Amino acid sequence: LLEHLMFEGSVNIPNYDIHVQLAGGENNAWTNNDLTNYYITIPKNNVETAFWLESDRMLGLALTEQSIKVQKEVVIEEFKQHHLNRPYGDVQHLIRSIAYKVHPYRWPTIGLCTEHIEQATRDSIMQFYHRYYTPDNAILSVVGNISFDEVVRMAEKWFGTIGNEATPSPCCTRRYIKGGHLTEPEQKRIRRKTVYRHVPSNMLVMAFHMSDRYQQEYHVCDLITDILSAGQSSRLIQHLINTRKLFTSLDAYIQGSLDAGLLYIMGRLSDGVTFEEAEQAVWHELDTLKHTTVPDEELNKVRNRSESERTLNNINYLNRATNLAQLELIGQDSTFADELTRYCSVTTEDIKHTSRKIFTKKNCSVLYYKKR
Repeated sequence: LLEHLMFEGSVNIPNYDIHVQLAGGENNAWTNNDLTNYYITIPKNNVETAFWLESDRMLGLALTEQSIKVQKEVVIEEFKQHHLNRPYGDVQHLIRSIAYKVHPYRWPTIGLCTEHIEQATRDSIMQFYHRYYTPDNAILSVVGNISFDEVVRMAEKWFGTIGNEATPSPCCTRRYIKGGHLTEPEQKRIRRKTVYRHVPSNMLVMAFHMSDRYQQEYHVCDLITDILSAGQSSRLIQHLINTRKLFTSLDAYIQGSLDAGLLYIMGRLSDGVTFEEAEQAVWHELDTLKHTTVPDEELNKVRNRSESERTLNNINYLNRATNLAQLELIGQDSTFADELTRYCSVTTEDIKHTSRKIFTKKNCSVLYYKKR
């Protein structure tokens, strides 16, 4: 909600977008469970306009009851469009609520229900804004034909005088979660839920707890999902779709969160296939990963795919700026080259060890999403 409201203007600049457009730029933003990312692409000679606009709305956001009302309606409509009125739209709400019992990841960013949005008050929004929207809780990433010294000069000029006297900085929420009661307890048994919806076909969803973004296990899990479902030669596609025809679609991926996340396996069942049969087939593929060594050729294939995708992604200057900011957020002096090294250094023994660790019944949450 605040991401939307940040474009409603400040006390000094009522119309944020018009100044971006007049400078020949474009802008947008997105929010996930860990951060909100605002970005502007703008011609080099107008880059200071971006610093001016961002510092101004960090310092003096203007929120009226009318602007809040309008943006609430927009976000609620997004909620309905993407999660209530779309087939399978509530899958993430359901599986997260099964897998997480304590951590805030138990609901998606947009909220658990529309009432979360409707009941937000101006005071609560402004408290959030003043607590988190400060320079010492922000990462500035600039990519383009501009010197580092010039970026530092403008950053000091436009952000250096913005203080944070009202509240202590949250600085790194992860530290608080790791050291406090919001760490998700270890799951002790398999969790199951069945729902009925008006959808074209049944869907099986399985979620496994995995490490946070700061561990090497994260990169191992990412490659495991590639082994399972990246491309037509992947195991789940080859064995469960093409050969056994148990699923019409099947995917494996990781949540990609900073704190301990989830590895998902989800797919739509072919007509006449039972949930029990489909789930057992997935477990068989996971057991194979746990007890046999992945051939070097197969691991090299997914490592090369990962390296090429990330390298090509990093060519685009907007992607590069986003990647730099996220690496800075991770810390540990991470660079793009370091990330590639972590992926390329994953071994067949890492795959087997991590598979044995996470692919257990007690670490699994299962959702049977049945068509009516």
